[in-house]
Amino acid sequence: MKASIKIFEEKKVRTAWDEEREEWYFSIVDVVSILTESADGRKYWNKLKQRLREEGNELVTNCHHLKMLAPDGKMRLTDVADTEELFRLIQSVPSPKAEPFKLWIAKVAKERLDQLQDPELSIEQAMADYKRLGYSDNWINQRLKSIEIRKELTDEWKTKGLQEGVQFATLTDIIYQTWSDKTAKEYKKFKGLKKESLRDNMTNTELVLSMLAELSTKQISEANNPESFSEHSQVAQQGGEVARNARLELEVKTGKKVVTPLNAKQGLMLNRNNENT
Repeated sequence: MKASIKIFEEKKVRTAWDEEREEWYFSIVDVVSILTESADGRKYWNKLKQRLREEGNELVTNCHHLKMLAPDGKMRLTDVADTEELFRLIQSVPSPKAEPFKLWIAKVAKERLDQLQDPELSIEQAMADYKRLGYSDNWINQRLKSIEIRKELTDEWKTKGLQEGVQFATLTDIIYQTWSDKTAKEYKKFKGLKKESLRDNMTNTELVLSMLAELSTKQISEANNPESFSEHSQVAQQGGEVARNARLELEVKTGKKVVTPLNAKQGLMLNRNNENT
């Protein structure tokens, strides 16, 4: 957990970044102090928390606790909320600062307020979003195809009785690490990403090889019908090896590394038709 101080209109907000969950956490007391323009945000939050608890509001039940630097210079436990919880909390605090604060949270958390669903859930919406962001038509076509192939793989895993969450993430990491020599977490760090989507920051070549790895994994799974998780892990590695071999051969023949730190902010989104942008 990495703690940091964010500034909203010259007011400090204590935050923490959870790399494992890829989630921001915000000090509720600091947020309430800003929204109510109160010098004692803790008192306001305690009263609000009591009211919400009496109403049976799940926000209080789900409230997280983290150690953060207190005004006295000591690390003390304080109530924190993730981005989704914070939006719900703001609705309970009448404040003229609510809307600008929501926009600020969106900027910090790199989430859009006007789109509650993942763009991958809607192909048409995804196309419009990527187009608006400036991605090239060639890249968009590759990205949408990668979404389709990913869904086919996860559907295959579901039919085999695997569970979403830890099992899917573990198999995905095996695929990534096999073909790219990096786990998903390492890959994102290499590209300088935090909460952003890894695939939204891949070049065309990276997307193609990622698709090849997942498509191969799906087809090998269909052919071999793995039963245990250990067998699924072996299949994921075999699928990744297909893409790894293609990557190594391409690198030898071009003299260029396929896995690159290039990300969307560094120009990946620009409307170019180059193979690696």
